[in-house]
Amino acid sequence: MGMDSLIGGTIWDEYSQKVTDLMNNPQNMGEITEEEAEAMGAKLIVADFGAESCGDAVRLYWAVDPKTDKILKSKFKSFGCGTAIASSDTMAELCKGKTVDEAVKITNIDVEKAMRDTPDTPAVPPQKMHCSVMAYDVIKKAAAQYKGVDMESFEEEVIVCECARVSLSTLREVIRLNDLTTVEEITDYTKAGAFCKSCIRPGGHEEKDIYLVDLLEEYEKEKMSAAATLGNEGGATGTFKDMTIVQKIKAVDKTVDENIRQMLIMDGGDMEILDIKDNGENIDIYIRYLGACNGCASASTGTLFAIENILKEKLDPNIRVLPI
Repeated sequence: MGMDSLIGGTIWDEYSQKVTDLMNNPQNMGEITEEEAEAMGAKLIVADFGAESCGDAVRLYWAVDPKTDKILKSKFKSFGCGTAIASSDTMAELCKGKTVDEAVKITNIDVEKAMRDTPDTPAVPPQKMHCSVMAYDVIKKAAAQYKGVDMESFEEEVIVCECARVSLSTLREVIRLNDLTTVEEITDYTKAGAFCKSCIRPGGHEEKDIYLVDLLEEYEKEKMSAAATLGNEGGATGTFKDMTIVQKIKAVDKTVDENIRQMLIMDGGDMEILDIKDNGENIDIYIRYLGACNGCASASTGTLFAIENILKEKLDPNIRVLPI
């Protein structure tokens, strides 16, 4: 008996009607035989994948047209809970009619959304979201068999949140760009940590190499290091150039706020940072004047000279300020 069949009470309210229907009456359960595939002029692919975290497993059958790479027929067998059956059935349905390359792009979020009754209401409780993760992995395995490659070749980035398929690089960028400090904020921006929660911190149903709390700690250390550098007398000479683009923009904004912006505002103007680029030994900072500064005669002479000198003194002597 699967786990879902033991759950009683109001927990059933967290499952969509589509999920409960597919639990009891899956539409694509079964197998495709060699004879069936051959009769369609197709190549038979059989792929197995098991989730060590919960013991569920799924077997995916594809009949693929070798001339077009299109999946003519898709079936599955699932060894697990009701949610795994519903997810696998939906996954098999989504594969039909797609090419193998198109099928590889199907994610577990696509599977979960396809099982929703309404677009904004999740199909399963958060703790059961991991059951649809197998869908993405078994598709990769089937595609790898068909193409004769390693299934890891389809994974271009390190995935931190398997449920929402959020990569390490995406998380780092979102945390830095938006100055995020809590797991809840990360979840709001990316959906990472919203489902099975194993990616938040150690102790979940699945062990990870890196967790959301690790990324927050990493970012906090970077901010402390940048603040210490900016606090040194003479600025961040030699270090500013090595910062990431996000750190550079934050450092320039901080210096402008503390030393320049008020002067511009008093004259009815302002400025914004558009971009920062390394140009040989120079660091070019592209700015746009706002308000009265835009078109002012001194914007390209005295004001520009003052802005550039302050940034050189506080951050790096190789800075050039270029108004656009």
